[in-house]
Amino acid sequence: MMRAILAIAAATMAAVSFAHAQQTTIPGVGMRDPNAPIEWSADKFDADANSKSATYTGNVLIKQGDVRIHADTVHVNIVNGKPDKIRANGHVVVDAPSGTATGDSGVYDVNPRIVTLYGRVVLTKDKNVMRGPVLTVNLITGVASLVGKQGQPGRVQGLIVPASQKPEAGQNP
Repeated sequence: MMRAILAIAAATMAAVSFAHAQQTTIPGVGMRDPNAPIEWSADKFDADANSKSATYTGNVLIKQGDVRIHADTVHVNIVNGKPDKIRANGHVVVDAPSGTATGDSGVYDVNPRIVTLYGRVVLTKDKNVMRGPVLTVNLITGVASLVGKQGQPGRVQGLIVPASQKPEAGQNP
C-alpha cells in the first residue's frame, strides 16, 4: 500500500515537470528550466491506490524554477503509472517572470500537453490585461486561445498599453 502511494506521489511530481517542458509566450505559462526540482506544499495530501489518484488540499503551492502554481485543491489521476490529468480548483494562480494567469479552475491533460483555465480567466503582464472565460494553451506548439464559452455568454477583452505610455521606474502612474 505504501509503495502504491509513493508511486502516485512520484507520478504527480513528474506531471508538473512535463507540464512545463515547452516554453510558450503566454503570461504565466512556460519556464526557463524544465529540469529544475519540483517542490510541493499543501495542508493535506491524500493518495488512493484503488482509484490511482492523489489529492493535495489547502493552500497548495507547486514551485519549479521560477514558476509557481497556487490553488485550493490539486487532484491528479494516474493511468498506467503516469499522470493523465491534473485538475486545479479554487483560486488558481500561475506566476512566472512572463506574467500571471488566474482562473477559477484549470485542467492539464498530460498526454496531449494541453492546459486549460476556466472561469474568470485573467492574464496580466505589466499593465497589459486580457480577460475571458476559457484559456487553452498547447504546450507543444505554444499556441494559445482565449475564448468565450461555447453556448454561453462571455467575450474576450483586452487592454494593451503601449510601451511609451508605461511609467518609468520610480514614477507614479
